[in-house]
Amino acid sequence: MEYKENMLSYEDYYRLRASVGWKNFSRLQAETALNHSLYTVIAVENDHTAAMGRLIGDGQYYMIVDVIVHPNFQKQKIGTSILHILLDYIDHHTPDGGRASVQLIAEKGKESFYETLGFKRVPHEFCGSGMRKIIHK
Repeated sequence: MEYKENMLSYEDYYRLRASVGWKNFSRLQAETALNHSLYTVIAVENDHTAAMGRLIGDGQYYMIVDVIVHPNFQKQKIGTSILHILLDYIDHHTPDGGRASVQLIAEKGKESFYETLGFKRVPHEFCGSGMRKIIHK
């Protein structure tokens, strides 16, 4: 498996989301989001994109989104590798004496996977409940 930075195409984004049953956004929204991603990682095998992960943020606050491994490639530690690459990016870009806050929303049932990487469920002693709102048009 080869990991490539900042090479996530709309076609791979759309295909990977569909492969796990996630609803896709409009093409305009998806292309805008991809163009504004801070950092992306794809896992490629035999010229086939098997997985992806995106990072959005401002240098203090980061959000990991769209971590998807195609079902044919799951259970091979590819998602774990993508998370480590994204977290290494954040670590590398956090200055000495600084700190970074990294958030994500786990798919239901996947929380324990993220806990193995040091994420804590919210709420906890420092944070209240995570919140979410969806606007449909």
